[in-house]
Amino acid sequence: MLENLKKDLAKHGSKKKAKLLQGFFKTGKGEYGEGDIFLGVMVPKTREVAKKYKHLSFSDTKKLLKSKIHEHRQCALLILVHNFENGDNKEKRKIVDFYLANTKYVNNWDLVDLTAHKILGAYYFDKNRSILYKLAKSKDLWEKRISVVSTFWFIRYNDFKDSLKLAEIHLNDDHDLMHKAVGWMLREIGKKDQKTEEKFLKKYHKTMPRTMLRYSIERFSENKRKFYMKK
Repeated sequence: MLENLKKDLAKHGSKKKAKLLQGFFKTGKGEYGEGDIFLGVMVPKTREVAKKYKHLSFSDTKKLLKSKIHEHRQCALLILVHNFENGDNKEKRKIVDFYLANTKYVNNWDLVDLTAHKILGAYYFDKNRSILYKLAKSKDLWEKRISVVSTFWFIRYNDFKDSLKLAEIHLNDDHDLMHKAVGWMLREIGKKDQKTEEKFLKKYHKTMPRTMLRYSIERFSENKRKFYMKK
């Protein structure tokens, strides 16, 4: 089954798209995606393949997740999301444990953004969320991003407290991808409750990273954006 899955993914690949993606996801020496290899498959097609092979065993899913090929890892993670969404409580717990044990393979921003909230966020919505703070303290960029993006699920249900606490924790992070992730969550909070977002911004807008701030105020009026961008 695993080899057939890989063949199906390869059929949807494009050398031209692969070259573009190699640059877009910063795969050069010293960049955050160094060494990542792309087939040039678009996410909708990868999702189709994931659904077709949803019965892939955990052992084969792990083999796929450990691949140097980006779309292999993406497909493995999308299989996990599909099975989590359709599984019982026992299956969900198994997937969560598997995800947390293999975060080192969830190692590019799209892999995090497609999965963290749909697995960890959904699972921990009505449970103790201390695991997110453990991830937030990690030295690993992707675990830190997972901690923040997982809260996207909470925001959907007007639960902002952990998103805001984690935003405070990551205010002084030095990586642009964390600035973008936090800014994104703040923007999502603003869509639900702009007053709550602005309460946070009024406290931190003069000291938070500019990229984080720009992301967080994208939906504001021009005048309000200018106000917050002033030092």
